[in-house]
Order: sequence, then structure tokens, then C-alpha cells
Amino acid sequence: QLQFVESGGGLVQPGGSLRLSCAASGSTLGDYAIGWFRQAPGKEREAVSRISSSGSSTYYADSVKGRFAISRDNAKNTVYLQMNSLKPEDTAVYYCARVSDSGWPPPYIFGSWGQGTQVTVSS
Repeated sequence: QLQFVESGGGLVQPGGSLRLSCAASGSTLGDYAIGWFRQAPGKEREAVSRISSSGSSTYYADSVKGRFAISRDNAKNTVYLQMNSLKPEDTAVYYCARVSDSGWPPPYIFGSWGQGTQVTVSS
């Protein structure tokens, strides 16, 4: 069963950038679609982006389109989320998970959540 460790979060000023990493273990990452999610204080977890198992197809929430880019390196068993032009409303804990390979937002999420990585956008 896939397990994930998210990293790369931190404190950044508005307009700054961060790259999050989602390192997988327990199975071959390249067999699965992977999604990034986030949860801000007092809010429900929301889907941010998804990448297909091959990397040929990506989806983004409207709130991050044009600013975030998801990618994967199956040889390294890692999925990335490049976040540019960050805004205070991007502040949240970010998680990755195996997801269904069709539909947006992903209708199915498999396995358990990891610890996530905190992203704080503030001046």
C-alpha cells in the first residue's frame, strides 16, 4: 500500500514560490494517479491538483490555475507541486494521496492521509 511523506512547506511572502514534494513508498508510484489537497484552518480539505499515472494529464482547482504546476518523477517515486505567485489564501496544510484517474475533483481517494506539510503565506 502506498504511503506518502510530504515536504517542502514553509513560510513565504506573498508573491513567493515553494516546491512541495510527495515521496511515496510501499508500491510503485507510476501505477497511480496522484492528487494534491490542502486544508486551511476551519475549512474542509479541498483538491488542488491531480496528475495521471503517466503524467500526461493534469487538473487544477480554479483558484490555483496558472500559478501551480504538478509534475512527477516516477523513477524517484515522487510527485511535485510547484507553487508560484503565492497568496495568503494559499495558507494551508498540503497533502498528497492516491486518487481516481478520472473526474474532477477526484471522486475517490485511496489509503490514509500523511502528516502533510504546512504552507504559510504572510508578510
